Amino acid sequence: MALTVTLLSGAYVRGRCCRHQVLHPLLGPLFGNSVSKLYSSYRRPGSQPEKKPSWQNTDLSFKKSIDVLKTQLSMLKKETKDYLTGPGGHPLSQYLLEQTKVVWEFRSQEDLNKWVVSSDVEIGGKSEVYLTLGRNNQAALLYGTLNTEVPRDGETKYSGYCSMRAKPLVGSFARKKYYDWSNFNSLFLRVRGDGRPWMVNIYTDPYFSHQKDDLYNYFMFTRGGPYWEEIKIPFSKFFLSSRGRVQDDQHPIWLDKVSTLGFTIGDKVDGPFQLEIDFIGLLNDRAHTEEFAYEKYERNPRV
Repeated sequence: MALTVTLLSGAYVRGRCCRHQVLHPLLGPLFGNSVSKLYSSYRRPGSQPEKKPSWQNTDLSFKKSIDVLKTQLSMLKKETKDYLTGPGGHPLSQYLLEQTKVVWEFRSQEDLNKWVVSSDVEIGGKSEVYLTLGRNNQAALLYGTLNTEVPRDGETKYSGYCSMRAKPLVGSFARKKYYDWSNFNSLFLRVRGDGRPWMVNIYTDPYFSHQKDDLYNYFMFTRGGPYWEEIKIPFSKFFLSSRGRVQDDQHPIWLDKVSTLGFTIGDKVDGPFQLEIDFIGLLNDRAHTEEFAYEKYERNPRV
């Protein structure tokens, strides 16, 4: 009760225009439109900004608030129970001896709902991408058409990409959650492609705000044909990039704060593409001892 009074008092002092900024941590689950903007905040050149913030369109009904509160409290209870049990809700002994782990598999529409697809349509392009279940509901089928035609807006210079990305984890009361992959050293996938190359992207929580566009990337080459292939990518091979440019200052992935993972195709070849994904998992390969595959520069080298 004291916390609620403190928040309301602070909101009153700051003024009506800032109330939503103070109450957002508690009422985050009610702001459905604002959460969706985490995936894409791009606004096309020349388009008009929104006339009013999305939080003003939220229906703060009493019944809905009670239902949301019950849901969030049940999530908090489960998180507390898992935390007391051990890392990831498993006993510590099991966590330390774990060699493999399946993070995502695709067997139902609920599994597909954990992912979002996007393309250059967001910047006025003409590429198309779709995500559906494969044959016998045993895999995810990502398909579409790549089109490198540049939008005629006078600013965009490049186009032609499609991507698929997992939704970030959200804890109770709209808190950020992260994947802890520090117990593994490789990414393991079972896929079937059409021979086109893909980029695997890993996004970690940035320490500073100017690092929000940083990504860790590595290439995944599919061989085509009717057969499935198992691909192992060590985390030491991922390199740091920002807004499509490889950075000079390289450092390993922060595996204890992984936010999301995605796939991007942008090989500048117009035409259809297709990628089937059976599962995405983690592997602790004891034979792989490499810590980082790229040279790291010292910003202030010793003389």
